[in-house]
Amino acid sequence: MSGDGLRLGILGRPATHSLSPAIHNAALIAMGIMGTYEAWDVDAEGARVRLGEIRTGRFDGCNVTMPYKRLAFDVVDERSDLATRTGAVNTVTRADRVLIGHNTDVAGITGAWARRKLPDEGPVLILGAGGAAAAAAVALSDREIVVSARCEDDANRLLDTTATAGRTVPWGTPIVGVVVNATPIGMNGECHDRGLVDSATGWFEMVYAHGETPGERQSRTDGKPVVSGTDMLVYQAIAAFELWTGKTPNIEVMLRALRAEERHRSDQQ
Repeated sequence: MSGDGLRLGILGRPATHSLSPAIHNAALIAMGIMGTYEAWDVDAEGARVRLGEIRTGRFDGCNVTMPYKRLAFDVVDERSDLATRTGAVNTVTRADRVLIGHNTDVAGITGAWARRKLPDEGPVLILGAGGAAAAAAVALSDREIVVSARCEDDANRLLDTTATAGRTVPWGTPIVGVVVNATPIGMNGECHDRGLVDSATGWFEMVYAHGETPGERQSRTDGKPVVSGTDMLVYQAIAAFELWTGKTPNIEVMLRALRAEERHRSDQQ
């Protein structure tokens, strides 16, 4: 930590849309911790440079978002068990000059799931086969897991690499269970097949955009429990904050900051 306090940020491209700076800066202030959290919108080489600057102590840690979670996994010196199992790093800490990679998406999933009271029983249909889907498979591995991806080989590989017992179904196949959308579908208003939404007993959105995605909106209209991408964002942020500071932030402070930032952005449109 420098004399100016913790220097944290989020690596991604794009990163300027991220709500993470708003919620983490609010949490730092509320906890009386000196520091700043910024959005670092960089290319792949810039991401490597910034991770190197964390190693040397110029910065203290970071979150990592698309498309650099695998890059961070390769660059760090050590990985937590969850990062190893998911094959993705979304939070980086430093011990001396050693970079340690973590995956707090798993905590984000379990925390948001409990807060919004999604069903505790029944199958879970995970849409996608990337890093977000891997975190969902690990977080929910005690459930009946079904994975659906456009490439069935990718879906099977996800189950193998995360050591998750489960099965795959062809893309677009509906099941009666909670749907976890671990794809970008919905970020720009795209719709899933209506059969997927109709058969869902709950909807877990792992991405967040401007307002609700069509899957979220329809599920809420149908009276089903829904987790939004911002729900997950806050819970994974709590886990990351604890790793950097050793302290648990106030979730209500983070939620208020998130809602205020969303209103501000809406007013700017």
